[in-house]
Amino acid sequence: MANKSNEIYFDNFISCATSSCEAATTLKSILENYDVSKSSENLEKLHEIEHNADKKRHDMMQVLVKAFITPIEREDIIKLSRTIDNVTDSIEDIMIHIHIAQLKEIREDAIIFVDLMNQCCDAMVDILKEFKNFKKSQNIADLIIKMNSLEEKGDKHYLQSMYDLHANCTDPLEIIVWREIYKYFEKVCDACENVGDIVESILIENM
Repeated sequence: MANKSNEIYFDNFISCATSSCEAATTLKSILENYDVSKSSENLEKLHEIEHNADKKRHDMMQVLVKAFITPIEREDIIKLSRTIDNVTDSIEDIMIHIHIAQLKEIREDAIIFVDLMNQCCDAMVDILKEFKNFKKSQNIADLIIKMNSLEEKGDKHYLQSMYDLHANCTDPLEIIVWREIYKYFEKVCDACENVGDIVESILIENM
């Protein structure tokens, strides 16, 4: 994995996943210090991060198109890159829904969820850093297991949040809005786990 032409792909995976972490951290700060009057401004912050991540992915795809030999299968590079992109897109989607609904306050379940989402994004970056030198890595399997555990926590919190929402909220419109927001929180966690699953399948193929 020392070959510079190979490192382009692995470095790009890490860089794009780091953008996901930046988006997650930004959203966490927004929700913990929520101010509906700053909704448009906050949406623009998330969009800028998402746009920069898209540019990174596009730059890597341009390299891939011209490459004669790649360190792993082209299909795997495209699939992994697309899945990382899904993480950042889904984080922006959370803010889009909050902005459209002009929510006056943030539910406590969402604060817990955004923290869990940040943990998933951090775990994704850790996996991709190890993936760069996967043939020498001693702990990538443990990192993937950790990711699976975090995603399971996300599933449990999603179910509990949805239950509490329907049990305690009496406003039908509010229920509809929060149902969608919680779905995107879960989607972020799922996408992070999917990154780990793709890495694991690539490991099996290349060992």
